Amino acid sequence: MSASDPETTEDGLLVPRRRPAQARSRERYERILKAGREVLVEVGFESFTFDEVARRAGVPIGTLYQFFANKYVLICELDRQDTAASVAELERFSQQVPALQWPEVLSEFIDHLARLWREDPSRRAVWHAVQSTPATRQTARHTEREMIDRLIDVLAPLNPQAPVEVRRRLAAFLLHTGSSVLNFAVRDLDEGEDADAYFDGVVGEIKRMLIAYLFAVAQA
Repeated sequence: MSASDPETTEDGLLVPRRRPAQARSRERYERILKAGREVLVEVGFESFTFDEVARRAGVPIGTLYQFFANKYVLICELDRQDTAASVAELERFSQQVPALQWPEVLSEFIDHLARLWREDPSRRAVWHAVQSTPATRQTARHTEREMIDRLIDVLAPLNPQAPVEVRRRLAAFLLHTGSSVLNFAVRDLDEGEDADAYFDGVVGEIKRMLIAYLFAVAQA
């Protein structure tokens, strides 16, 4: 899959062929994305097919191809959807507390992500699926830039003299470390009577680890 393929941009990013402008088409587009999530969770990415997505969405398979060249493009669109929702939540959290109280913002945001990872299996499924090919990984890196840019703003008081690129690496580290550890927490979660305590304990460790690291960075 190269940047010259019809489903990629000049930068090699996987994007829809088009996004609908009219309300009726937008509703159909959202049905396709919702069905895509359901299929991904139930059968996994390897067995993910447009035939099943079209059946679930109640649309002809040709409709899917009007928007998406293949399943890789659809998965990357789900990742954009998830990222946009997380950016909106991070923005909301950051407006609730003074800028200098970044630990509170980070703690609230980790709680938010933890709830999503546990309660919405499609979030985890999409996160795994975008790791599947070089093109999906490249597209996911591009998609996450908006989240990283917002984290840079939230963490600016931590070390205001640091170059933007240094803070960008720090924000990327936080984002990927948090996601990886949350994946670990959910992967081995046994939904028994101790499940809540186990999961809350892992989330607490994530917070301690990341916030302690950031304080160490601030004092360096």
